Amino acid sequence: MFRSRSKEEKAPTDKVTADLSKQPRDPQAPKGRPTPKRSDSQSQRRRASSGAPLDRKEAMKRQREARRADLARQREALANGDERYLPVRDKGPVRRFVRDYVDSRFCVAEFFLPMAVIILVLSVIQVRNIQNISLLLWLFVIVLIVVDSVGLSFRLKKQLKERFPDTPKRGAVAYGLMRTLQMRRLRLPKPQVKRGERP
Repeated sequence: MFRSRSKEEKAPTDKVTADLSKQPRDPQAPKGRPTPKRSDSQSQRRRASSGAPLDRKEAMKRQREARRADLARQREALANGDERYLPVRDKGPVRRFVRDYVDSRFCVAEFFLPMAVIILVLSVIQVRNIQNISLLLWLFVIVLIVVDSVGLSFRLKKQLKERFPDTPKRGAVAYGLMRTLQMRRLRLPKPQVKRGERP
């Protein structure tokens, strides 16, 4: 009476349900799933019509493509100085002036890398006098860079106060000093003024 059915008794019902699933469903018969809420179905229809991604994979793919396009625009802007697509740290009239001010003059700091390579080569040579010269040269270069950077920062602060009295200038001088450490041809955004040309 309370026995479980055997496998032979269960098998015919499986066949019947498989046969029923192949047949067209009667419109009056229950559909076997709950009816979706109106708000859910409307939002799904709206999403389909607006072109928004339906699944997570599609959304990630679109996001990746958008990011790639943004980076390409940013790279192009860094090359030609287009203000609209520059990174946030390079945007604005203050940052543009700082870049032009730094690019218009010679700075000792921009020659730091080539000089460091020369000093390193001299220090490797196993001659006592040459090693001493390389040490003195190293100290001389560092002192020159510090003096030049301090002078540049004072002049830059003065120019910024005159030209942009009401604009926030936080980090502008440090931004200029960091730019002096890069060789002119490697600077990004690319220099827009020639040497000696005042911004």
